[in-house]
Amino acid sequence: MKVYVLLTDTGTILTKIIKLFTKEQHNHASISFDDNLNSVYSFGRKRSRNPFVGGFVRENVHEGLFRDANCAIYSYSISEIQFEKMTKKIREIEENKQNYKYNFLGLFAVAINKEVERKNAFFCSHFVAFILEESGVPVKKQKPLSLVTPHDIKETFSLNLVYEGKLAFYEGVKSTG
Repeated sequence: MKVYVLLTDTGTILTKIIKLFTKEQHNHASISFDDNLNSVYSFGRKRSRNPFVGGFVRENVHEGLFRDANCAIYSYSISEIQFEKMTKKIREIEENKQNYKYNFLGLFAVAINKEVERKNAFFCSHFVAFILEESGVPVKKQKPLSLVTPHDIKETFSLNLVYEGKLAFYEGVKSTG
């Protein structure tokens, strides 16, 4: 079984601001359980035109901000038990998404490298790192999960690069979109 980590650059103003601090190419992280990216989960915008209304989202890589996004897609082999733990945790969050919020304060904390742990609040890479860690996939132990960036996830363990380029040109997305 495999889990897929999708790192993207959507080119939004918020992404450009984040890039000023991170100096990294991709600044949004999502997680998926299929190579076609039909079920992609993250913490991000609930409305594509409003970056200030965020929370748990099931992302559609065929529309909105993702249409012109640059991306890197990574895969990681996991056990069936890890898969079950990940999907169970995501289902729990999805069923209770009204109790979760986007952690804007956490983004600023990353910029100054100061841990700010808030209950039921995530930003994208914190969420992906949390899901991986909860299932037993170790993530960047040099820092708290609330400070993990998309780049940290990429560098943390043996991810296999599946594709890099325009998300719209990825064969898995093209074949289903």
